[in-house]
Order: sequence, then structure tokens, then C-alpha cells
Amino acid sequence: MTEKSFTLLDPKNDYVFKRVFTEHPSALVHLINDIRPDLPAIAEVEILNPAITPEELSGKSIVLDVLAQDVRGNRYNIEMQVRRYNDWGKRSAFYLARMLTDQLASGEDYADLNTVIGIHLLDFDLFMASSEQREQALWRFEMRDGLQPEVKLGDTLQLNLIEMKKADRLGLGDQNLKDWITLFEHWQEEARMATIKHDAVKDVRGYIHNLSADEEARRLAFVRERAQRDEVALLREAEIRGEAQTLFKLIKIKFGDQPDWVEARLNAAEKEQLDQWVAQVLTADSLDQLFE
Repeated sequence: MTEKSFTLLDPKNDYVFKRVFTEHPSALVHLINDIRPDLPAIAEVEILNPAITPEELSGKSIVLDVLAQDVRGNRYNIEMQVRRYNDWGKRSAFYLARMLTDQLASGEDYADLNTVIGIHLLDFDLFMASSEQREQALWRFEMRDGLQPEVKLGDTLQLNLIEMKKADRLGLGDQNLKDWITLFEHWQEEARMATIKHDAVKDVRGYIHNLSADEEARRLAFVRERAQRDEVALLREAEIRGEAQTLFKLIKIKFGDQPDWVEARLNAAEKEQLDQWVAQVLTADSLDQLFE
């Protein structure tokens, strides 16, 4: 198979991401060290969940994460996330806490708990509510006091978020981290790939190239991508139907009971049309005026 006979797989596809970093733990070591340069550097990790089951590939709400443990017993949860879930923060906290509680059996000492570190690479902007948030893309969450944030309740739970698109736009991070972000955000752009200097990132691109040449790997990456697209479509459909039902209730409150065709028309409408009707329902004097 020649280089031109296949397309390079997207490293943000979480099947591809997990294959690369579970099969090449040394690359995962570099990624962790480059994202957390404030921690003592680790030399090696053990992959705790190397297998990928058929159920995981087709599971529409599952993120294929990488679980690892270093020689000191610290545990890591590394995820590539391409879209924002509802209750995103609660989900992240839940899985991180479960990694902590799973360490102890009944009767064991809390002193035996090792630090759990979440590293989530986000392909979307998460925090945009203020100008300060829009200027920051590298986040680290711990248990700290609200009034005196320098007082920590230990470091047992840590969550690191990288908003990659924002970091890329703003040029945030040191050179090694910038090279990782360039790989994930510009993997199809040869000119951008040529600017990468970090050998570990170059190696990962080579691993992705080799994986892309495997026909079965390409098929499974497509299966994973299709499952995630299906989930997005289902979530959008549920959102639209929910908006239609809310609008129908508003119409009944303002204009009284309506014939069946009104609800049917709302249920058949696209989101853009529903948004327009929602904006007009409070000012419309009649149903005919609303729908015209």
C-alpha cells in the first residue's frame, strides 16, 4: 500500500487516540509530562485498560479513555473529547472520584489512596463567560478553600483541562504543549506539521501514519466516528422536539386549546423555524400572525 492510497486518521478520534497511547506508553509519558510540567516527571506508566471492546466502539455516550498508573501509584485518566456533554462538569467529577474510590477495598486504610489526575483534551471552548475565561485555555482544578485558595485539601483529586482550539488561537503553552496541540488540531496540514520540533510528537504522528495504513483500524475508526455522529443527531432531534413541545404549551397558554394540526406543524419544523416562532409567540396577536 502506498502512502497516497489511504487518508491519515484523525488523532482526535478517540479510538485512534486510545490505540496510539495504549500501544505506545512512552508517548503517553511524554504527553503527561508536557501537560503537567509542575509535577515530578514520570519515567514510565502501566496501561490499566488497553483493550477496546465492540460495545465501547458502538457505545454512543462513552468516551474511550486511557487509564494509566505510574511507579509511585498515581493514576491518570486521559481523555480526548470532541464535543460537550450535558452536565459535563458533573460527569468529569464522577469518573475521577470513582477512580479514587476503586483503589480501596473494604477495611483498607485511606492512607493507601494514591493521587488521581484527570487530563482532558477538549476540542471545543468550554469557559467563555468572561474576558478572563476567554483568555485562558489551560485549567487545573483541585479541592481548595473558596476564601483562601492557597489552602488545599490535599492533592488527591486533580483535573486538568486543555481547551485546544482556544489554546491554538491564543498561542498558549510552552513549545512542547504547542506541538501536541498542533498535531491534534492541524494533523492534515503538512506545512504546520513541519513546524513540530518535539520528537515525541513526531513519533506519535508516525504511529498514526502506521495505524492509518491498517484497513481494519480504518474500519473501526469509522465505526467509532459513525456512533458519535449518530449520538449528536439523536441529541439534536431530542432538543428540537423538546423546543416544539415547549412552544406548543406557550401557544395554548396564550391562544387556548388548538387543533391537532398545530402540534403536528411544530413537530415537523426545523430548529431555525422553531426559534423564530418562539421569538414571535409573545408578540403575535393571533395564531395566523404567528405562523405567517
